[in-house]
Amino acid sequence: MTRTRLSVCRRKARFVSETDALLVARAGRVPLRVYRCDRCLHFHLTSRTKGKRVSGFDRP
Repeated sequence: MTRTRLSVCRRKARFVSETDALLVARAGRVPLRVYRCDRCLHFHLTSRTKGKRVSGFDRP
C-alpha cells in the first residue's frame, strides 16, 4: 500500500467520522469512495477505484 502524499492530504476535505464522509459521498454526482488517510488519520473521499475492490455498499 502506498502512503497518501502530504500535499494531497492537505488539499482534501477531512471528515472526523466515516459516517460523515459517506453522507457527503452519497450526495455527490460521481461515485466516491471513503478512505482513512494514513497522514492525518481522518477520512477523505476519492473517485479512484483502480486496484480497489468496490463493494455494492460503495456504489451509488
